[in-house]
Amino acid sequence: MDYHNPVLLKETVDGLNIKPDGVYVDVTFGGGGHSREILSRLGPEGKLIGFDQDKDALVNAIDDERFLLINQNFRFLKKFLRFHGFRTVDGILGDFGVSSHQFDVAERGFSTRFEADLDMRMNRETNFSAYTVVNKYEEEQLRDVLANYGELRSAPAMARVIVAAREEEKIKTSEQLKKVLSRFLPAHKENKILAQIYQAIRIEVNQELEALKEFLLQTNEVLKPGGRISLISYHSLEDRLVKRYIRNGLFEGEPEKDVFGNFEVPFKAVGKFIVPTKEEIKMNNRARSAKLRIAEKL
Repeated sequence: MDYHNPVLLKETVDGLNIKPDGVYVDVTFGGGGHSREILSRLGPEGKLIGFDQDKDALVNAIDDERFLLINQNFRFLKKFLRFHGFRTVDGILGDFGVSSHQFDVAERGFSTRFEADLDMRMNRETNFSAYTVVNKYEEEQLRDVLANYGELRSAPAMARVIVAAREEEKIKTSEQLKKVLSRFLPAHKENKILAQIYQAIRIEVNQELEALKEFLLQTNEVLKPGGRISLISYHSLEDRLVKRYIRNGLFEGEPEKDVFGNFEVPFKAVGKFIVPTKEEIKMNNRARSAKLRIAEKL
């Protein structure tokens, strides 16, 4: 598939424990790879709802009366499911991060490989872009973005340099940003550090961690008892939120105990986390950092 090569395809869909007449949601439709696999396991009474905020994904809509594609961010999961008449579902699949298509289209600005305008918007209907973050954030805000989302030790110095540089000339392109930050990009680490910088800005532009938290909290509300979530993360910030929510229904701290001294939690993990095989990584290098977690609603 040119648009996006689905990661951990069989494992992720297996994790949903598909019932032929069930209702399932793919909250990161993208190229439709996971969705097509789910549909192949559904009977005539089954239903699949896809979510994707990127209009580019709409060209991949599947012509199947059992399928509905909603052009919205998955942070609005409950609202749009109810709008379309679905109060509860049997399973939810999420493959987070950036799609291969978004990385490969130069003008989207997601990839360090291309010169492009500072963009990185997953939803191009919004006006808030990487340009906004780089050129309009205060130094302290920039520092926090680079430190918290890119886990960059040089974040304070990087923020200082960006603010000084944009006083002379607005930073409009990826090449300008690289040039401004060149002192922090030694040849042997350039790609790794650039990836961290891009990740930090991208997460801020798309409010990825806030959206993920909102989504996870809603999974407990819309899943039927015994329903499954099957979720793929690509970096530690995402995976930490998924892991903590599955473990105790919270993102920080520990859940309260009931009168019997037991923790009340919404999910139980199904098996251990799953990572791609060496063979899959060889075929699809973008799978290398993927981590799949599966859980069942109690």
